[in-house]
Amino acid sequence: MTQQTASKKVINGWAMYDWANSVYNLVITTTFFPIYFLAVTSNRADHKVNFLGREFVNSSLYDYVLAVAYLLIALLYPILTSIADTRGNKKNFMRFFCYMGALGCSALFFFKADTLGLGVFAFMLAAMGYVGSLVFYNAYLPEIAAPQDRDRVSARGYSFGYIGSVIMQIVGFALILIMSDQGLATRLTFLLVGIWWFLFAQISFSRLPESDSKPEKKGNVIKEGFGEIRKVYAEIKKMPVLKRFLRGFFFYSMGVQTVMLAATIFGSKLLKLPDTNLIITVVIIQVVAILGAWGMSRLSAMFGNLKVLLAVIIFWIAICVLAYYTAVLAEGGFNAEYLFYGLAVLVGLVMGGIQALSRSTYAKLMPPTKDTASFFSYYDFTEKLAIVIGIFTFGRIEEVTGSMKNSVLSLIVFFAIGFFWLYAALHKEKQNHLAS
Repeated sequence: MTQQTASKKVINGWAMYDWANSVYNLVITTTFFPIYFLAVTSNRADHKVNFLGREFVNSSLYDYVLAVAYLLIALLYPILTSIADTRGNKKNFMRFFCYMGALGCSALFFFKADTLGLGVFAFMLAAMGYVGSLVFYNAYLPEIAAPQDRDRVSARGYSFGYIGSVIMQIVGFALILIMSDQGLATRLTFLLVGIWWFLFAQISFSRLPESDSKPEKKGNVIKEGFGEIRKVYAEIKKMPVLKRFLRGFFFYSMGVQTVMLAATIFGSKLLKLPDTNLIITVVIIQVVAILGAWGMSRLSAMFGNLKVLLAVIIFWIAICVLAYYTAVLAEGGFNAEYLFYGLAVLVGLVMGGIQALSRSTYAKLMPPTKDTASFFSYYDFTEKLAIVIGIFTFGRIEEVTGSMKNSVLSLIVFFAIGFFWLYAALHKEKQNHLAS
């Protein structure tokens, strides 16, 4: 029986979770929080801060905290998704991590220069809630959308997310302009992000279908969880196109996610751009990203997912090269402000599109299965492990070399390896078509 795409009400309900949680991704990790974090940890001329008895460069500490949060949740993925798939409570886990993330964002209201430990803990809680809920959110895609509609539905989710996050971004920016105490205005924005996330997620929870009820299991969930991952890995090994795609996805995700997470710190610390300029720039990126996600879904229908992804990776490599030379010019005393704005527009064009297209490509290539959470656990584990390696490498290279521009240049290696594996996937796909 051919799968039917769910009703518009369900599709929009699913996409509304992107609207709800993307405010974390934009306001907390991309704009306001990195700027605020650098501000409250820059009391010394060398930009170093003491944490857990060790001195860190403040921007590197930010990278390391994110890496640890993503690593912890990635290690939990197999266990959580096994429980969701075998016990039929996918929505409950999505709800749990949503509330964890919203609580973490709200707790950042209490983060000041003298409460670094609290700020780090709340930031980790927010990050874990965000990435933890996404695996269950993503796992709904193959359940509610027929294969031919998955690119369109996936892009709709990202578009909803960008629109919602831009609105919250404007609210935060307005608070900073209106209030005399910019620190308090920023912390109020963190609180509002938590409230926004919690409230709008209720629309998704009310519209998403309940998982099929399954008999209660009492086995060892850790053994079951990693057994599920082994089972998924064994199936993927038999699918040469999917196997190569995932290898490519692993490497290019190191580059994509690191650029997105470190862009604001790059503009603030290396180029010394004013905070208001950075906030406006990120809003522009989000608006351009809406068009990028929509445009890329149309291009994939014309040329195929893998060909479009290959072209986009070349685009990302060009962005890294341009970012490196922008940093070189800035360190040489050249005003690189407008070059940064140009880079921001280029990033926006391919930022949302590559994420939406990667997710829908995986959903298309994966075999028909009811264990969607386990398959998307594998996908999200791959992405989050890539982020851990990418963001840790980015921070470590800055600490060792003393300049963030070298970290930017290193990302080209990740993109190049990703390109190689994607090309191998495309070549294998063509062979399969010829054989059939």
